[in-house]
Amino acid sequence: MKELYEIGFVFRGFVLVNHVFKDLPAQKEHGINKDLRGAFISAINAFTETAFNKTSLEYLESGNILFIFKMAEIQSDDNNIKESLILYGLVDKSKKKSDRLVNKFFEKVNPILQLFIQKFNGANFSELNQFELFERIIMDFLIKKPQE
Repeated sequence: MKELYEIGFVFRGFVLVNHVFKDLPAQKEHGINKDLRGAFISAINAFTETAFNKTSLEYLESGNILFIFKMAEIQSDDNNIKESLILYGLVDKSKKKSDRLVNKFFEKVNPILQLFIQKFNGANFSELNQFELFERIIMDFLIKKPQE
């Protein structure tokens, strides 16, 4: 997906793993970090679920940027109920229809989301270094390789 700026996973307000394909223009100017992004994504989704009776947010638009959210649930080792896991993407929507980009994103990332859940269901989510290798999986899956 050439429009993709960044993709990542958020759990309990923290970005567990993310990959930046290209910097957002505003990110260079303002020095926004991933911890603030994770907290924002969790907060906006918690608000949406509470205010709109368990409805999840699919995307937000801000200028030419789409914040896309794919919701799932995962079990941690310290809780006996499943909790929200959010796969997010930041996408450049210049001259493209938002709904089409959202559908394209969902189609592309669903296998990554399922693999993450399969690999880390029941894990200790406070040990963030265990997710570092998953960034490579994200890259390998989303970056097109030249035909040999």
